Amino acid sequence: MKNRIGFIGLGLMGKWMAINLLKAGFNLMVFDIDHHALAQLQKSGAGTAESPAKLSAQTDMVILCLPGPDIIDTVIWGKDGAVEGMRSGQLVIDCGTSDYRWTAEFAGKLSEKGIDFADAPVTGMENRAKDATLTIMFGGSRRIYDQTHPVLKAMGNQIVYMGGVGCGQLAKLINQLLFNVSLAAMAEVLPMAVKLGLDPEKISTVINSGSGKSFASEVFIPNILENRFDQGYGLKKAYKDMVSATRISADHQIPLPVVQAAMTSYQMALASGLGDLDKGAIIQIFEQLLEVKFRKKKFY
Repeated sequence: MKNRIGFIGLGLMGKWMAINLLKAGFNLMVFDIDHHALAQLQKSGAGTAESPAKLSAQTDMVILCLPGPDIIDTVIWGKDGAVEGMRSGQLVIDCGTSDYRWTAEFAGKLSEKGIDFADAPVTGMENRAKDATLTIMFGGSRRIYDQTHPVLKAMGNQIVYMGGVGCGQLAKLINQLLFNVSLAAMAEVLPMAVKLGLDPEKISTVINSGSGKSFASEVFIPNILENRFDQGYGLKKAYKDMVSATRISADHQIPLPVVQAAMTSYQMALASGLGDLDKGAIIQIFEQLLEVKFRKKKFY
């Protein structure tokens, strides 16, 4: 097992994943452009680096928890990027969410420099990142999986080996599509309930204690009732999963009619300027159409 771990990306999920590595006793060095996040990790016992290059030069394994391919490319290949400090035999693990086709290309570029790669995206949202109970979907060689399993177990309690490089990201996409479609359906149907005279709080109780319950309803309905749309994964970020699904559908001639319908809801929300809010904000589109609000009475 690699001894010195570098961690880049101390956002909503990453900071807790890094803290849990420290709690498990790993030697950790971190980097982020957010100085407050760096200070928090330093206070918890992590070393800090001035750049990705300096971090990679002092570690054996580099874990990335970044929003997507563009930022990863900058962090790895840009000025003072991690690749400048890397050496043959080093390992990079991508725990963020990236397109699985891009993942294969990225792994190939690293391989040319003798650097190993695995994709290990996570799911579970912030509370499970904090509790080290994330589900981690691993894509890469069995050798690297076995080698890194103790590290991954410090961050999650479900580590699932999905197959070769890219399979972790593909598994994450499948999971996210089901979540996104469920949320889009909920956003469409809940305003209808209010339009027809049902009380938002009462129908919420029915849904989240009945057969209509889903992870999406449990997470987002309480926030929608409180008029909160800043608690989860942003609409802009979620949209990239829908785009990936559409490309797969086109490339492999796989019909995805329900996904395509949900895609329209996401596009409507983005076109209405809701992209910086969380996914629950999709409901605002249908509330506007029906001239209702799915909120607690105090917001009327």
